[in-house]
Amino acid sequence: MKVFEHLRTINHHKWLVMKQCFQVGLFRQGLLHDMSKYSPTEFLVGCRYYQGNRSPNNAEREATGYSKAWLHHKGRNKHHYEYWIDYSADPKEGIVGQKMPVKYVIEMFMDRIAASKTYRGKAYTDRDPLEYYERGAAKLGKMIHPETAALLHFLLKMLAEKGEQETFRYIRRNILK
Repeated sequence: MKVFEHLRTINHHKWLVMKQCFQVGLFRQGLLHDMSKYSPTEFLVGCRYYQGNRSPNNAEREATGYSKAWLHHKGRNKHHYEYWIDYSADPKEGIVGQKMPVKYVIEMFMDRIAASKTYRGKAYTDRDPLEYYERGAAKLGKMIHPETAALLHFLLKMLAEKGEQETFRYIRRNILK
């Protein structure tokens, strides 16, 4: 078990998200981001499946067929679109992504930047969060609400094209004003 390596990784990730959230005025979310990662359900899995270059939840999923840690995490952290999946009010639609409050979309955006910085290290570029999103979550259809997906994708593209400083300024002045 790689206890100290995993602890260092989650602390680094939390520190990055906190700094980024503070820059746009989301102080409470910056302080409380991902606290569930310190719970035994998530922390012990992270130590057991730690690899350093990707989420240990992926390795747990490969080993067991699902990730108990991820199921725990997404059910407690509103900045994950998976938290907002529910039955539609229209029974014909089935299970769909609900529209996320903007402050959680911004936290999700910050989370994606911090995860990319944590796992890519010195190789990180401002295009990495967009490329990661386009390889995965962008293909989810009904699982992420269209307005949530549009805002997240817009911000990830802005980050890739204009950088962190300009994107954070835009968030402060135009989205969270």
